[in-house]
Amino acid sequence: MEKKHVILTALFGMLLLSNPLFAQKLLMEKPASERAKMQTQRMATTLKLDSAETGKVEKINLTYAQKMDPIMLGNASKMAKLKAVRALQNEKEAELKQVLSKEQFDQFKQQQQERKDEIRKNRKS
Repeated sequence: MEKKHVILTALFGMLLLSNPLFAQKLLMEKPASERAKMQTQRMATTLKLDSAETGKVEKINLTYAQKMDPIMLGNASKMAKLKAVRALQNEKEAELKQVLSKEQFDQFKQQQQERKDEIRKNRKS
């Protein structure tokens, strides 16, 4: 009986975490420094960053994670938040473009698009 309970709990947890919107909400509850560190680790692995690039990317990620907090926690409308987030993303991308090679930046943009597509797909389901 206890084994069934553990299995059901694990399955329920995986179901919740498989929803990207839920996962994104959980991620926003983490401190900016932790979010930036996680993002930098993912980028270092997937983009094969060297140590110099990783340090620069980590600084950029932390800066923009800290700028994101007041937007997401603010009382502005969803549309206003969306516009502010897009503006920050554009600024961040401009900075990343100065650090990453063309191939790395193209891969970064492709990964971003894949995540957006996955979120859209899960919204429709």
